[in-house]
Amino acid sequence: MDYIESLRIFRAVFEAKSFRRAGDMLGLTPPAVSRGISTLERRLGTRLFNRTTRQFSLMESAERVYDRCCRILDDLATLEAQICGEAPVPTGLLRVVAHTTATINRLGPLMADFKRQYPGVSLDVTLTERPVDLVGDGFDLGIVLPFMLSTDRAATRVLERIPLVLVTTKEYLAHHRRPEKPEDLSGHTFVAMPPALRKPTLTFRTERGDVAIPIKLDVVSNSPLFNQELVSLGYGIGALPVSLIESAVEEGRLVRLLDDFEIKDGWVEIRLAYGSRAVLSSKVRAFIDHASVFFDKLTHDVGHPNSG
Repeated sequence: MDYIESLRIFRAVFEAKSFRRAGDMLGLTPPAVSRGISTLERRLGTRLFNRTTRQFSLMESAERVYDRCCRILDDLATLEAQICGEAPVPTGLLRVVAHTTATINRLGPLMADFKRQYPGVSLDVTLTERPVDLVGDGFDLGIVLPFMLSTDRAATRVLERIPLVLVTTKEYLAHHRRPEKPEDLSGHTFVAMPPALRKPTLTFRTERGDVAIPIKLDVVSNSPLFNQELVSLGYGIGALPVSLIESAVEEGRLVRLLDDFEIKDGWVEIRLAYGSRAVLSSKVRAFIDHASVFFDKLTHDVGHPNSG
């Protein structure tokens, strides 16, 4: 087995975290995958994986080899494509992490559209609302909120800014005075993001300048979906992404408040994050370009602000 083939097998095993799945991706039998890894380990003089019949784990050496392996294979694919006069065709496993709630109504169509255009790329998508380390956690890309990036080792670009709107229910307003101006929010009950993620104030732009209104945090949650549910049950006012509450407003289950007043910095910012390596693999570059076009079109169609 030649050196390049063993590198391709190593890359597949590293990305799939499984000999069997790597074999399925490459169309190889498990013994052929095992021989490829053994050949590479003998050549490099180091063990790359701990594997038994029940367990699989990466050695520290595998982490060191992976980036250079990707560069070699990606450079080779680019060279071959240049010689043939063609652009390299993206292939392999793409690991993506995304914020569960912020990407609702976006992630499914984005991924389906990407797969139609790049059928040779396999997707492994993880949804979470917690901070992540793209490199340390083994992700190629993230579709995240800024607070989720636990290190500054990633390059980012803004995909979308989704406006926040104030909503409540008719039932809540039946027992509480409807706010007509920002100052009227004082004393109302709020379901909000925790202070660690968003300050316990709402600042509005008015003709008199910015007006900061402290909000009463009776319930806090890092999940906008949970916050929406609690608000829908009549428990207070919520500042929620417009994409999350549009259907509930149309159906009359929620009522928008203070639409004539602009909330300062009142948006959820979705960013695309990826490793800042000088040379990006063709699959990563393809996804970056595809996601940028997808969200640009989405922003244009919906009319949300999306700059910076």
